[in-house]
Amino acid sequence: MRRIMKKAALLLAVVMVLMALAGCGDKKNTETLNLFTWDGMFPQEVLSGFEKEYGIQINYSNFDYDEDMLAKLETAKGGDYDLVIADDYIIEIAIEEGLVQKLDKSKLTNLANVDPVFQGHFYDKTDAYTVPYGAGIPLIVYDPAAVDIEITGYEDLWNPALKDNVALIGNYRVIDGIVLKMMGKSFNENDTAVIEEAGKKLLELAPNVRLISDNNTQDYLISGEAAVGFLYTSQVTMALAAKSDLKVVYPKEGLGFGIMAGFIPSQAPNGDAAHKFLDYILRPEIAAQCFEHIGYVCTNQAAVPYLSEEAKQSLSLPEEAQSGEFIMDISAEANETHERIWTEFKAALN
Repeated sequence: MRRIMKKAALLLAVVMVLMALAGCGDKKNTETLNLFTWDGMFPQEVLSGFEKEYGIQINYSNFDYDEDMLAKLETAKGGDYDLVIADDYIIEIAIEEGLVQKLDKSKLTNLANVDPVFQGHFYDKTDAYTVPYGAGIPLIVYDPAAVDIEITGYEDLWNPALKDNVALIGNYRVIDGIVLKMMGKSFNENDTAVIEEAGKKLLELAPNVRLISDNNTQDYLISGEAAVGFLYTSQVTMALAAKSDLKVVYPKEGLGFGIMAGFIPSQAPNGDAAHKFLDYILRPEIAAQCFEHIGYVCTNQAAVPYLSEEAKQSLSLPEEAQSGEFIMDISAEANETHERIWTEFKAALN
């Protein structure tokens, strides 16, 4: 009897070891998708739904600025990440550097759902490399009850009445760019002398700036810590949802306009999983969930019927945006000048 019990115990131990080894093997062999984008770009139910349907685990990592993303992608020589979602102008650079692979459109059965308005633009003229995932126009938003002046354009942000009361996003090309627009110039000015002049004007804004934050800038407007904000589209959407009496301004000097899109790095470890995820978020009902979550202009025409009535209004491309100017790649010298004057501006805030 004891021998039988010992044999049974030994057999049970062997089975348990084999099961443990099999479990380790399953974890080791789990297919993964390395997703690299900003924080909070997808609702959790969309990520979980993809993992459940395809059995692919998503490793989500995020960056704060497009330039940070590009630096990491350059270091990885187009590897490490399977799918990246970033802004148009930085994608153009990544493509030029050979860090992006062409899409296999035979794997993107839902690609026709993309609104043609958001295709064929400067960063990917033949749509060979990217899939749009939202568009935006940075805008001024303010609380009329907390401001004694009417704001109609960028120049009003310099009004002394707004001292220590303005919240800004942290994209230096956008902020430097609004000064250039005030000067009648382009966001994409390459003349360093003109950019230097814009930098001097930007320094004069410092006394009015309460804070600079690229993340959740709308919260300062909602809480009342700042009365005026210059915000990304998604932040404008969230600010209005929380505080409907805020006023939105389409600056008279002209608008900036941008598209963010997904692309697969040239040496992606799992490009097949990236194609599956892109096709998944192109489904109308999934895309609608994504756009209501991120609050950007909807680039998926098939998703519109699935949006709430409120979202249909706030996530559609406004007529004013038709004249918006893309922020594009500029010369290295011009960009270095931008970076320097931005550093000087932030130092002036302290």
